[in-house]
Amino acid sequence: MPAPGQNLRINPERLWDSLMEMARIGPGIAGGNNRQTLTDADGEGRHLFQRWCQAAGMTMGVDTMGNMFATRAGTDADALPVYMGSHLDTQPTGGKYDGVLGVLGALEVVRTLNDLGVRTRHPIVVTNWTNEEGARFAPAMLASGVFAGIHTEEYAKSRKDPEGKVFGEELARIGWVGDEAVGARKMHAMLELHIEQGPILEAEGKSIGVVTHGQGLWWLEITLTGKDAHTGSTPMNMRVNAGLGAARITERVHQIAMSHQPNAVGAVGQLFHFPNSRNVIAGKVVFTVDIRSPEQGKLDAMRGEVERAVAAVAAELGLGFGIEAVGHFDPVTFDPGLVKVVRGAAEKLGYSHMDIVSGAGHDACWINRVAPTVMVMCPCVGGLSHNEAEEISPEWAAAGTDVLLHAVLDVAGVVG
Repeated sequence: MPAPGQNLRINPERLWDSLMEMARIGPGIAGGNNRQTLTDADGEGRHLFQRWCQAAGMTMGVDTMGNMFATRAGTDADALPVYMGSHLDTQPTGGKYDGVLGVLGALEVVRTLNDLGVRTRHPIVVTNWTNEEGARFAPAMLASGVFAGIHTEEYAKSRKDPEGKVFGEELARIGWVGDEAVGARKMHAMLELHIEQGPILEAEGKSIGVVTHGQGLWWLEITLTGKDAHTGSTPMNMRVNAGLGAARITERVHQIAMSHQPNAVGAVGQLFHFPNSRNVIAGKVVFTVDIRSPEQGKLDAMRGEVERAVAAVAAELGLGFGIEAVGHFDPVTFDPGLVKVVRGAAEKLGYSHMDIVSGAGHDACWINRVAPTVMVMCPCVGGLSHNEAEEISPEWAAAGTDVLLHAVLDVAGVVG
């Protein structure tokens, strides 16, 4: 078979139909999805994905963290596989494309190769990584982190959700504990397609983001301890108000991120007030600070400044405090050779493109530690993600998957 040219494209209608069918599982309340990891909906989505992979002639393997690996055989039994994929779990108010495009786009690549009778020297594996989002069980990218040796399996399976349910028990409950040892698989390369989750590509009028780097991240869980008291009868000067402390630290986090511009962001995302009653001053507040930068120096400096700000506010208000790092990864540099492959695929196909830094964390950030890795991005409307209103166009989805197809063929090797 000759080298694949510009005429080799995926089936855009089939890809879009698959995205819409998966979106019917775990619907949200405003047009998106609530298919959080290890819920019944997650289990149902996994079964659908498995059926599709088996129909495409792939064999399914599952490891003890629930990571799913669907393999299309190559012609060389000794060649290491080329991996594609992302995740099927969503935020509580998630969109239909975050993660899902990367999994189903990879499946569409295999379906297209089957349609055209294209064989590759290296096997191709389509992956669904467990608990990328970290919305229910922190930290994010949990199972890919175990695969890459960042976390122990014991640690991961002991994580608890806000209701106290344990990761390992919930994985067993939905029936997706596999028999493969986590991390035993070896990779020739890993490619992850994803929506940008930011506004840059759309604003610049580009169809493809060639991801060269990823931001580093710290999630710091802050616990402030004051004293529960009546909101009406406690004098202002006698209050030990944990809620006030959380508000002041939230403002300080914003100021710290702004002081490190450009290439730095920070915010408070998750926050719990206790006892969370209308007429009780909060005696305890637990919240998570999310700080990110592609520059290691800035990331380290912001963490130190946040921790000092927490201590200062607590001392000022008479609060007890604790700080726990519940998520972290250093800035990522993706494989330069694979970056060149993705850029070349976009150019061959005639798609407008630009180099971009990923603002969000992805499974590829961990897999980059153990194998050559790269990401391909497509725009999303208004840069909106982690929101039920998240949207992309069928044309953007097709362009990103076309680039993935050509990049994977370049890496996996077409057999004539």
